[in-house]
Amino acid sequence: MFQAFSRITLPGGKDFFGPVVNQATFHRLSGALWQKSAVNKLPPDLPEMPPCDFKPEEYKSLSGERMLEIRKRNCNPIIMRNTYYKKHLHVHQGYMQWLWDINGRRYLDLFSGVATVSVGHCHPKVNAAAQKQMGRLWHTTNIYMNSPIHEYAEKLASLLPDPLKVIYLTNSGSEANDLAMLMARVYTGNFDVITFRGGYHGASPYAMGLTSMAAYKYPIAPGIGCHTTMCPDVFRGPWGGSGCRDSPVQTIRECNCSPDCCQAKDMYVQQLKEVLDTSVSQQIAGFFAEPIQGIGGVVQYPKGFLKEAYRLVRERGGVCIADEVQTGFGRTGSDLWGFKAHDVVPDIVTMAKGIANGFPMGAIVTTQEVANALTRGSHFNTFGGNPVACSIASSVLDTIEEDGLQQNSAQVGTYLLTELAKLRDKFDIIGDVRGKGLLIGVEMVKDKVSREPLPGVEMNEIVEDCKDMGLLIGKGGVYGQTFRIKPPMCITKDDADFALAVFGLAIQRQMERRL
Repeated sequence: MFQAFSRITLPGGKDFFGPVVNQATFHRLSGALWQKSAVNKLPPDLPEMPPCDFKPEEYKSLSGERMLEIRKRNCNPIIMRNTYYKKHLHVHQGYMQWLWDINGRRYLDLFSGVATVSVGHCHPKVNAAAQKQMGRLWHTTNIYMNSPIHEYAEKLASLLPDPLKVIYLTNSGSEANDLAMLMARVYTGNFDVITFRGGYHGASPYAMGLTSMAAYKYPIAPGIGCHTTMCPDVFRGPWGGSGCRDSPVQTIRECNCSPDCCQAKDMYVQQLKEVLDTSVSQQIAGFFAEPIQGIGGVVQYPKGFLKEAYRLVRERGGVCIADEVQTGFGRTGSDLWGFKAHDVVPDIVTMAKGIANGFPMGAIVTTQEVANALTRGSHFNTFGGNPVACSIASSVLDTIEEDGLQQNSAQVGTYLLTELAKLRDKFDIIGDVRGKGLLIGVEMVKDKVSREPLPGVEMNEIVEDCKDMGLLIGKGGVYGQTFRIKPPMCITKDDADFALAVFGLAIQRQMERRL
């Protein structure tokens, strides 16, 4: 872990200005694990990766060049646009928090397939559950009864507060949010739905209306009846202070609020009131909010905001939908569900991603009254709740409990957050560190005074440097200015020390490029 930044004398007598560490050690690159072609512009000594006893299989399939050729020719070009890195990463195998490329090089995965691999890549317990069910029954649809869907529905319902006990299973988060919006409208008999600016709730044509990020919009008329209110972002928004967030780390903005009063919360609530008074009808269908914004940049709201927002929405006849696609299943550390930290109980909860550790699955959990609205028509899903998905998802719930992963998220996540905050205090281009558990955002800026987003070119250089040193992180935010750290929940403190050392070196290198 970093304590200070000073001159380091490397072997050969060469000086390098970098971090002094107390736990992450350094080693000289050698062997197949580190290829000089990938890191020849980096310092000669790099943080030592924690050991791993797992041995990946020898790779014997398509070459990297052949994969790239097929990707460009046969895959939709949007897939190529979404591909990370100048020097593309060709992943071959995964185990727990680790990934290996086709050359046998190992990486610490701090992005987990966009916050999706919850308990670890190819976790042995989850693998065993999948293999057992695949040898018995793959698919029937819900026109027949089978044990896995009912076992899972009962298990999942037991983990949510009353009256959230009725479940419908889907294939993705986008589909879950689509259906939640349909349920809200049919149940209330109203049409207007409100979301936050900067929120992401899916990219299907229906859910695109809920999503409020230009990068995910097309010049069509999706999601008619969807409206936005100002995101209560206490770092980048007009109001915020030093005690607003439910996080071990607060913003560096000054605050003169008393302990029991948050002026920022009150100002953002006023913005929501103005939307209710000017942009929607007297009665609305619902309000969507992630407990912590995910793709929007791990944005946390002022404490007490969501509770007040729920009250206002229900006064107007609407239902409150918690999008737990990224925050659910223990990732925030303090609770299994992100909404619990806000002292609210939603009317509908949507979930996906970590629900099945990367196997395609999503869910809507709601009350009996809201669920009954779906019977006014006929809704059918061919693959939702298939026996394999339910067996995997059931094993994920067991693994979270048996491996203590929610507690690990709290412990390792808090450690990461507090140490990243030390880097924020040392580097002018780190504007904010925020999050809870293993849902972490590091917002990058040109400088702390202007808070203007760090340009994409610089963000990409840092991500590339991290990858070349064996660390995989994600990007997000309305302007692509936030690094997203959302690893498998099995990572250790030693892994965190390695990640901190690598990330600090990458930031240091970017500072040197700016000279």
